Amino acid sequence: MDTSDETSNSIFKGTLEPIGQLRDASNGSLLCQDDTESLFVYKPVAGERPLWDFPDETLSGREVAAANLDVMLGWGLVPPTRWVSEGPAGPGMVQKWIEEVDELRPVNIFDVESVPVGWRSILEAVDQRGNPVVLAHDASESLMQMALFDAIVNNADRKAGHVLADEQGQIFAIDHGVCFNEEPKLRTVLWGWVDQPILEPDLAALEDLLRALGNSHDHIDPYLSRGESHELRRRIAELLKAQTFPQPRGQWPAIPWPVF
Repeated sequence: MDTSDETSNSIFKGTLEPIGQLRDASNGSLLCQDDTESLFVYKPVAGERPLWDFPDETLSGREVAAANLDVMLGWGLVPPTRWVSEGPAGPGMVQKWIEEVDELRPVNIFDVESVPVGWRSILEAVDQRGNPVVLAHDASESLMQMALFDAIVNNADRKAGHVLADEQGQIFAIDHGVCFNEEPKLRTVLWGWVDQPILEPDLAALEDLLRALGNSHDHIDPYLSRGESHELRRRIAELLKAQTFPQPRGQWPAIPWPVF
């Protein structure tokens, strides 16, 4: 794999030292610190579990491709992410750790009567006690861009727990290992803008992105198959033509499970 990267300057200082394992992660993920004791998530290729619908040993690269695409868009959604050829457990991706503030969580479950004003209700269900609850998300511009970003990368697993808010209230998107599949697999909790117009500045960003990608891009395509690269460009062109947020296709579950 050609891992040349327009953001190749290291995001960590010195060497990475594993200090713990992220046990809730579906693939092998380590919490690491660098020489300044800054924290990072490290996902080695060696820790990836095989999936039936994604080629083996490609998930870490997809995370880097998603981060590079976010850099090209200029939206600042994905924490700084780099590919490392020599990590503590071999090649993989490294991403800056985001300390989540639960109270600022932009996607959450509420009692039916307590959904915050202005939030978009996505799903009604019952909790373990049989009480009616609602899954809802904030309607901020950052979350709107994240919903559009997921449509671009064909994110098959945008759980609520993959949307973080730090202590400044900045929203981040994490876990992009199951993106860029050739087949439509969009599964997300961010369905609050279905069929609504995409904002003009975001359409302009998509136009710039498609132009910058061209027929091949050194910081995106090396991480994808030829078919996936083609479908990435087709999805962007389709969004530009429709100028609206997509709706669930019905061929694939629209919301990932578990939600968190």
